[in-house]
Amino acid sequence: MKITVIGTGHVGLVVGLCFAEIGHEVVCVDNDPHKIKTLEDGQLPFYEPELETLLSRATDSGRIRFVTDLAAGVEHSELIFFCLGTPPLPGGEADLSSVERVARQIARLSDSYKLVVEKSTVPVLTGERIRKTMQIYSREKGDVEFDVASNPEFLAEGSAVVDFLYPDRIVIGVENGRAEALLREAYAPIVDQTFEWRLEHPVPADRGKSVMLVTNRNSAELIKHASNSFLAMKISYINAISNLCDAVGADVRRVAEGMGYDHRIGPEFLKAGIGFGGFCFPKDLEAFIHIAEKNGQDFGLLREVERVNTNQIDKFIEKVRHEVWVLKGKTIAVWGLAFKPNTDDLRFSPSLITIERLLAEGAAVRAYDPQAMPEARQTHEQVTYAESALDAAAGADALLLLTGWSEFRDVDLAELHARMVRPLILDGRNHLDPEAVRAAGFEYVGMGLPQNGEAKPPAAVPRG
Repeated sequence: MKITVIGTGHVGLVVGLCFAEIGHEVVCVDNDPHKIKTLEDGQLPFYEPELETLLSRATDSGRIRFVTDLAAGVEHSELIFFCLGTPPLPGGEADLSSVERVARQIARLSDSYKLVVEKSTVPVLTGERIRKTMQIYSREKGDVEFDVASNPEFLAEGSAVVDFLYPDRIVIGVENGRAEALLREAYAPIVDQTFEWRLEHPVPADRGKSVMLVTNRNSAELIKHASNSFLAMKISYINAISNLCDAVGADVRRVAEGMGYDHRIGPEFLKAGIGFGGFCFPKDLEAFIHIAEKNGQDFGLLREVERVNTNQIDKFIEKVRHEVWVLKGKTIAVWGLAFKPNTDDLRFSPSLITIERLLAEGAAVRAYDPQAMPEARQTHEQVTYAESALDAAAGADALLLLTGWSEFRDVDLAELHARMVRPLILDGRNHLDPEAVRAAGFEYVGMGLPQNGEAKPPAAVPRG
């Protein structure tokens, strides 16, 4: 098929390259000439595992083109995917100005049938707004036929390529059979698994055959926001539990394990830490609250999810103060800048928020991240950036682990101990093995973990 993807960000570029990988002819459109030139030169504008291989293969095969000319993209295909940014406005609602603008332009440029597919995360009823907008502006060229469908993305940064090619589910929201047939054809190689996996890493064992859920457009739009908000709620729940574990001397890892064995709950997203970040969860949570309130529904439950997430950094900073006492004049090492491992994305990163708090209290920060330092240097000039995890810890009064990169587990603990002024690790992701770290002579503080490595009974409750 011929497919057009508008937007080459973390979603659009993955969508375009993956569609090319399974055999379609793709045109990716972006209004940023520098980004398009970067892609034409065979370089990526951001880091995502497996994406470099896909770019090379799609470019060599001629199955993908990168252009700034929207008209060329509209002419190329009747199937057009919107992968546009929907950043939050001050009130929390999503900024849909890019979506509206591109819908108008497509309506004016089209002279044949088009199926516009929302891939961006948008509020429910956005599809209807797009349809009306295109209906109005298409009149300038006559009554051109078009449909609008919803096909929300469920791509996690760090595993986006696998998530697209081996998804848990593919959701399409359509209003007629013509739109459904086009989307079924586009995704047939993935649903039927008829393409050949030729990437660097093996397919995860838990990835089975994909399910395609066909529903109406409004339901599909809600599925995306409802899914992200539920996952955010699960993270905030286990973080609230970790705070209780801190208070009573329980081990949040064992609590989460015990919960996760229940098939109705499952183990995913039950890892305590300093809270979720990234561009999706905070933005989508706030937008979903706004959607509910706009439609007369009280979503106080999600307000509490937000509050717990915000407070996790406060609680972590309190742990740092408790251990270090006075932060002013101290050298604090930070491992991890990106909001999660296997990405260089710094948007809404809890690590950067924590660093800003440390700097505000007069601490000197030495940081290391395997991928995110080039961008961090542009925004956080007060931080000293190290070439390795060990270099970041040299001369440090404490080490804060804020992003769970796998390489941090492989650091030589003896050498790390020798380089630090005080061998103190505060693990904001419960990423390291507390027993091994303590055995190497470190003081170790985690989130919701007993200080001595063993759960202790709660303090006696007075009667009466």
